[in-house]
Amino acid sequence: MCEYCGCQAITAIDDLTREHDLVVNLIGEVRGAHAATDNARMAELACRITAVLEPHTQVEEHGLFPALAADFPDHVTALLADHRHIEAVLGEAAHGTPTDPTWPGLLIATLELLREHILKEQDGVFPAALANLNPDDWDAVDTIRAKVGTVLPAFGR
Repeated sequence: MCEYCGCQAITAIDDLTREHDLVVNLIGEVRGAHAATDNARMAELACRITAVLEPHTQVEEHGLFPALAADFPDHVTALLADHRHIEAVLGEAAHGTPTDPTWPGLLIATLELLREHILKEQDGVFPAALANLNPDDWDAVDTIRAKVGTVLPAFGR
């Protein structure tokens, strides 16, 4: 992912970026499972992606986004809408393999949206945060992270 603006020097952004990297790798695994028509594996991987995104999304929605919303209201609104859609589709696998025959295709399409969403955050939100957040904003982001934790150690750093 990007390294051009230096935002990854901020621990909060570095953690979010590493979570993105993990999600992108899991998306690749989902694509492989889809190619093999292994819907059970796709559901398992959807749950793993959800496990990464749950704390990640909390940090964004309760830390970064509020600090950026005044300057970038339309962007934040669009990112929040993406979050809700992605959560809904991934959530269909929460209790096992979805039986809806359209779900595998919907999951693939949603993961493409997620991949585009990640790029928007990497190339837009994170550099904007570096330029716009003040020390109190970063403290709020760190407080949210401390509260929600991360799955990075569980999945390997």
